[in-house]
Amino acid sequence: MPLWVYFEGIDIVEICTAIALFFFTGMSITAGYHRLWSHKTYEAHWLVKVVLAIGGAMTVQNSILHWASDHRVHHRRVDINDKDPYSAKRGFWFSHIGWMLREHPAERHENYANCKDLQKDKVVMWQHKHYLAIVLCANFGITGMLGFINGDIIGMILIAGVARLVIVHHITFFINSLAHIWGRRPYTNANTARDNGIIALFTFGEGYHNYHHIFEYDYRNGIHWWQYDPTKWLIRVLAMVGLTKNLRRTPEERIEKAKLQMQLQHAKSKLVNLPNTEEIVLKMQKEYDLLVQKMAEYYAVRKKLLSHKTGELKASYEKFELDFAYKELKQSFILQKQKWQQVYAFYMAPVSS
Repeated sequence: MPLWVYFEGIDIVEICTAIALFFFTGMSITAGYHRLWSHKTYEAHWLVKVVLAIGGAMTVQNSILHWASDHRVHHRRVDINDKDPYSAKRGFWFSHIGWMLREHPAERHENYANCKDLQKDKVVMWQHKHYLAIVLCANFGITGMLGFINGDIIGMILIAGVARLVIVHHITFFINSLAHIWGRRPYTNANTARDNGIIALFTFGEGYHNYHHIFEYDYRNGIHWWQYDPTKWLIRVLAMVGLTKNLRRTPEERIEKAKLQMQLQHAKSKLVNLPNTEEIVLKMQKEYDLLVQKMAEYYAVRKKLLSHKTGELKASYEKFELDFAYKELKQSFILQKQKWQQVYAFYMAPVSS
């Protein structure tokens, strides 16, 4: 490919096509292989499934069934070196690409026992059965046809096919390697997965990996509006036009609680060597317990309010009471949350400095 570029050159059409196929095939993995089939975070129309299956085959990362089987083992056995297919604890090289350069235990994919649900999916089994043919037709057929239209078949195959393929491979592999090494762990430290906004920029939103490993059935990885997660946006846009449905989201209360637990755990570990550790920890624990209580009360009323149909309660006294309680508990929860953050920042500042 570099020799072809040096001697023959490339044009803007080939570059634009490579970029377009980079996003299409990369997001076929994140939206399709990963969030749709591996974790069942949403449901999709058969047409969307077919398109994502073809795009996924263009990445040459094995069939949906095989990929999802490996990935489910990874989540279930994360960081266990002899169980996790691409354990990050075996080092960057192994988790990035070394795991593919070894003989795989035959029994790991015997009958794909952990993917019985996917074996009932006609699109998954169609792609699995005809995987090699789809790979060849998609990679050489599509890029070859586009090259013929553009007047340079070999150039298009090399740039939009081969070069794009290599880049997508490494982008995907960074989720297995770099996203388990570099970043923060705001939701859980039970595994090596990290949140990293920079990695998210190159992995179509998959860089918020610490969140994903604790809430794997959420169709989002970046839960905030400002977090770059084009896979989430694609799924949501498709839902607006009726091509996806039943998008699964983690309840806010569970997310808040996970973050607070990590803050408390982090504080206890950092304050352990201070002379008045016990006194400080008791004070923080008290504020934490109060916050958790107020949070539970707030979300309980919120859930009750949302569970009633607006029409049934519109003019009722019960609706008035629920509204009042909701606003009161929300304000109380916000104030206690602010107080907790102030206490946390105050006691952690000397430790950090």
